[in-house]
Amino acid sequence: MGMVADTMRAKLEAAFAPEQLNVIDETNQHYGHAGWRESGETHFKVVIAAAAFAGKSRVERQRMVYQILADDLAGPVHALALVVKAPGEA
Repeated sequence: MGMVADTMRAKLEAAFAPEQLNVIDETNQHYGHAGWRESGETHFKVVIAAAAFAGKSRVERQRMVYQILADDLAGPVHALALVVKAPGEA
């Protein structure tokens, strides 16, 4: 993993203590698209499951993640796809 992915992972782990966390660099799938850089780490997918998301709507959960990653989204990260679940959800 690269530095941006490692930073995002550390922030999410500290904020949510997730049961599941995958930070996937999908930059190579976006070659030539807006925001793509040859150096990579511009397009990510995050799959996270944490108790903090229980009882929250999909939008509330996404907003919680966006708040934690705001600096990354304002800087090196161009696109972020999210799968945000509470423990036990499929």
